[in-house]
Amino acid sequence: MAERVLMKGNEAIAEAAIRAGCRHYFGYPITPQTEVAAYMAKRMPKIDGVFLQAESEIASINMVYGAAAAGMRVMTSSSSPGISLMGEGLSYIAGSDVPAFVVNVQRGGPGLGGIQPSQSDYFQATRGGGHGDYHMIVLAPASVQEMASLTVKGFNLADKYNMIAMILADGTIGQMMEPISFEDVEIEHYDKPWALTGTQCQRKHNIVNSLYLQPDVLEKKNFERYEKYRTVEENEALHESYMMDDAEVCVVAFGIASRVAKNAVVAARAEGIKAGLIRPITLWPFPKKALSEAADQVKSFVSVELSMGQMVEDIQLATGCRRPVSLCNRVGGMIPSPDQVLASIRKAAKGEN
Repeated sequence: MAERVLMKGNEAIAEAAIRAGCRHYFGYPITPQTEVAAYMAKRMPKIDGVFLQAESEIASINMVYGAAAAGMRVMTSSSSPGISLMGEGLSYIAGSDVPAFVVNVQRGGPGLGGIQPSQSDYFQATRGGGHGDYHMIVLAPASVQEMASLTVKGFNLADKYNMIAMILADGTIGQMMEPISFEDVEIEHYDKPWALTGTQCQRKHNIVNSLYLQPDVLEKKNFERYEKYRTVEENEALHESYMMDDAEVCVVAFGIASRVAKNAVVAARAEGIKAGLIRPITLWPFPKKALSEAADQVKSFVSVELSMGQMVEDIQLATGCRRPVSLCNRVGGMIPSPDQVLASIRKAAKGEN
């Protein structure tokens, strides 16, 4: 039996990153993700790694850019306002096609908002996060175990596609404690011939850059990048289906909202309502195929979110608006209760969207 340890979600991310080969961490403390930085501050010096508390989130993301350009497995972590400050650096990294790993443990907003959990950075993450045409791979854990396993997967995917991978968690998953195992950590290794490692007078200089002053060259780069994104969409979309075989109402939720929604689905089944759950694990690429197939079967969808309904648009796009999509939500740091979700399922079952 695999050894299990009791860990907080934020600490599980940090330990999994170390086991995945990360030896460079740059960040800045902000609630509710500060435990990631605190854990790295303790562990990195003991494994010949680098921990540096930058003077700001802007500094930390540019330090990530530098280490990533040198071919290192590197990460930063922050919470919502801090990720906003990183926007320019994220765009530079994406425009340079180097891999990096970023963690956003979301808090309520906009502005400074509050320190309680939220999912309101969905648009920011799934639409890039900074200026220009680009995407990040966005992973949404729903347990402390997934905080660890998706961290390892994020590093692997970042290296595989030379992209930014982001863990988009909410404050609840970051702060809660659950028993987890690190037994199944599978590290994938990819050559990085483009990295700035020094030529040793044996090869031409590598250049890592996001500046293309000739419009035709920049256009070509953008088209090439989106060809890669299409490959990611075809091969890397992940989701969990729960009680969907005969479902007539499909609940869609991720993160902590999905755990609440699963309880509501069970309660709905006890009342004779054929409800099921699709939980996106990758928010980008969004599991469009699973939602499209569900639209052939169910009568309606219920999106359960800790936001003002940002995921509703992706459900509508994935399903071609063939079925109504209603919203069950709480915001500002509040979490829907199973009873609230159940009430929304009842309404959807009656066609009262």
